[in-house]
Amino acid sequence: MTIKEAIEKYCIPINILKEYENMRLCSTVKRVLGAWQYDQQDIERLSMIMTLHDTGFSTEDIDEYMQLLLSGKNNEECLKILDEKRSHTLDKIHVLEKQLDNLDYLRSQMRKTC
Repeated sequence: MTIKEAIEKYCIPINILKEYENMRLCSTVKRVLGAWQYDQQDIERLSMIMTLHDTGFSTEDIDEYMQLLLSGKNNEECLKILDEKRSHTLDKIHVLEKQLDNLDYLRSQMRKTC
């Protein structure tokens, strides 16, 4: 499947495909007449990359995680990375909840004076 076909079929942003081509993550992607060809395994990896990206991983973090994942030897390290990301995300949620509580308090106080 060409890059254009992958974009159309799976709605993968072109910048993600370009990053993927530069990440050295896929030995199965082959060049045919100057164009990358993607197989199902590539699409699955791209799906993982997009999921990591959507959860806030940086390009460097994605590269590290995918290298560990593809090595097949570091499942514990991958789980550690995911646990750390989850913890960090929960911390952000708690900060936002506190901000909402403060806003609700201020709104309540403002309504009392109106």
